[in-house]
Amino acid sequence: MRIAVLFFIAFTLGCSVAPYKKSKINGVSFVAARDAVDSSHVAPVVNVNANYAAIMPFGFIKNLKHPEIIHNTDRQWFGETRAGAEQYITELRKANINVMVKPQIWVWRGEFTGEITMTNEEDWQTLETSYTSFIIEYADMAEKVNAELFCIGTELESFIKHRPEYWSQLIKKIKSIYNGKLTYAANWDEFVRTPFWNQLDYIGVDAYFPVSDKETPSYEDCIEGWTSHKPILKQLSQALKKSILFTEYGYRSVDFSGKQPWLSDHTMKDVNLKAQVNATQALLDTFWGENWFAGGFIWKWFIMHDKVGGHDNTMFTPQNKPAQAVISKTYATFK
Repeated sequence: MRIAVLFFIAFTLGCSVAPYKKSKINGVSFVAARDAVDSSHVAPVVNVNANYAAIMPFGFIKNLKHPEIIHNTDRQWFGETRAGAEQYITELRKANINVMVKPQIWVWRGEFTGEITMTNEEDWQTLETSYTSFIIEYADMAEKVNAELFCIGTELESFIKHRPEYWSQLIKKIKSIYNGKLTYAANWDEFVRTPFWNQLDYIGVDAYFPVSDKETPSYEDCIEGWTSHKPILKQLSQALKKSILFTEYGYRSVDFSGKQPWLSDHTMKDVNLKAQVNATQALLDTFWGENWFAGGFIWKWFIMHDKVGGHDNTMFTPQNKPAQAVISKTYATFK
């Protein structure tokens, strides 16, 4: 009996001093494609130790002053539609991957969505009606598939600035049909001005913060680069009592990848795998251990894993690059 008691005490003490690591949202941004997915497309998500995937159906708009959003049509790729999003989620569920539904707008020629601005009241009202149709379509879907998270918009600062009351009312409409957690994907230089965080569950940030001007920033350079940004994120989180969620994060595998991480400029052609590794590792080490930080979604993760990325690729995806192992290791630690 005494031996059993001593064993119980030793076991209890051992557990009490063991380091506690809070589980995080270890996400991938699962890019919409032409085709349906199956287990072979989901297996690499599991293998990188992700526990979440962002599913991103798309709406399309002609230009920054056009008020009508085209969405869920037979002219879109399968993965960009409601049926495609539902099929992707069904396959991800089979592998126990949680889901954030993140409908996004694409402006023709890739113009920045944060600058969508109407020139008259009639067009503003048309845009509001169109956006409501778009976002409620996918809030309804998110409820039906029991998505854990729903993102109400991505990088729409001007729209929000000019029509704050609309957004407040939109959030109420979404909550009337969707019962999961809500966030918004604010651009890295927008989130401090977003007016409705108190109505949402997470402070969502697309984390393309500049961290180094160097051609190949070292890990230490990138850690230092975060010292001006991290306190602002922490302060906002603590002030609002809501966790920060990186709705997107990532770096291209190119020279100067930490200087302006949001750039997708195709003239940047010099591959630099080390720059991507150092910047990614620094971001993960800076945030994943913080109790006010919820996690994040790497940008981007393509469904055809064996055919994308690689050592000659300059774009964001970490697939089949050294950065993939960096992400996998951290995700395994915080599952």
